Amino acid sequence: MMSAYLTILRPGQWLKNLMLFFPLFLSGQANIQTVTCRGISAFIAFCLVSSAGYIFNDLLDRDRDLYHPEKRLRPLPSGAVSVVGASSFAIFLLISGLVSAGFISYKILLLLLLYGLISFLYTLMLKSLPVIDLFCIAVGFLIRLQAGGELFQIQVSSWLFLTVFLLAVFLGTGKRLSESQTLGDCAGEHRASLACYPPGFLAGIMYMTGSAVLMTYAMYVVHKPRLLYTVPLCLFGLLRFMLRVSSGKGGDPTEALLKDWILFLVSLVWLLMVVWSIYC
Repeated sequence: MMSAYLTILRPGQWLKNLMLFFPLFLSGQANIQTVTCRGISAFIAFCLVSSAGYIFNDLLDRDRDLYHPEKRLRPLPSGAVSVVGASSFAIFLLISGLVSAGFISYKILLLLLLYGLISFLYTLMLKSLPVIDLFCIAVGFLIRLQAGGELFQIQVSSWLFLTVFLLAVFLGTGKRLSESQTLGDCAGEHRASLACYPPGFLAGIMYMTGSAVLMTYAMYVVHKPRLLYTVPLCLFGLLRFMLRVSSGKGGDPTEALLKDWILFLVSLVWLLMVVWSIYC
């Protein structure tokens, strides 16, 4: 029972909330005291609210997920967690997350409320609308980025903003393309927006936004000589993800990072190079 409730939280997706620390980390001002005092509390608040959103999504999709080759094994469609239990758990997580954010600052609370509202509307109807579904995913990342800037009182640069936005669209498109390839003719039955994308459209968006991400990231680091050496790693990571999606190995960004050892290694080397460039 406990493992089912842990699974429904989707803890692997909490990696997305690390975006809160990007402004602090890339500004060169990160230290243990700053991260511990303010960052951890905000990170937990976003994790609680995002998990509440995942549960709400699973509640609405439980009947449809019964016919999905992978999602049918999730706690709700498999019956491991009841509808009442999941609903109560989601409400508890939502309230706990918002209360935690309120103790940090009212601006963080407002940003988290905005994130929760968009997640709710996305689950309710926006995920069925082509292109809009991709932008909703990207907005979620931008809210996390702006919350991080507000949390640590750091101005988010224009190039970083654009890089995160385009990267989010790129990753979201890769995930949708992977779903479309896996489900084939049944894709529209599991996700309505997939029926609206003509053949080649999602692949085109993925290639276009991948190129744009490389350009905006290069512009972000061009005045930071040491960071310039991370651009080839950025390109390699983008190409590796596109290869993974095109080969039918899955497009979920979190799973790709955790299961593809080459992509994980490249990400780790990128992280170490950024630390060396900024903090050494």
